[in-house]
Amino acid sequence: MAEEMKEYVTFHVTASDGRDVEMAVVDEFEYDHKLYVVGAVVEDDVISDEGQYIYRCILKGDDDFTVEPVRDAKLFREISEAYQAME
Repeated sequence: MAEEMKEYVTFHVTASDGRDVEMAVVDEFEYDHKLYVVGAVVEDDVISDEGQYIYRCILKGDDDFTVEPVRDAKLFREISEAYQAME
């Protein structure tokens, strides 16, 4: 049986070393009336299972959005715990 291919929405972020990294949106959720996305690194058209990253999502239109990192450590911990509780 053939493996079903799933399409993901992707976005790009800049890594701490300056590299451009493509991420796939693997989940999205709301916390405190704000939208967040969970991203995983895309390497050679394969989504890595080495980790997932949470970003604040800002909608700019129907299919257009930007992401920004959650820099406040306390807030990030709260968001992460809320996401884990949803799973």
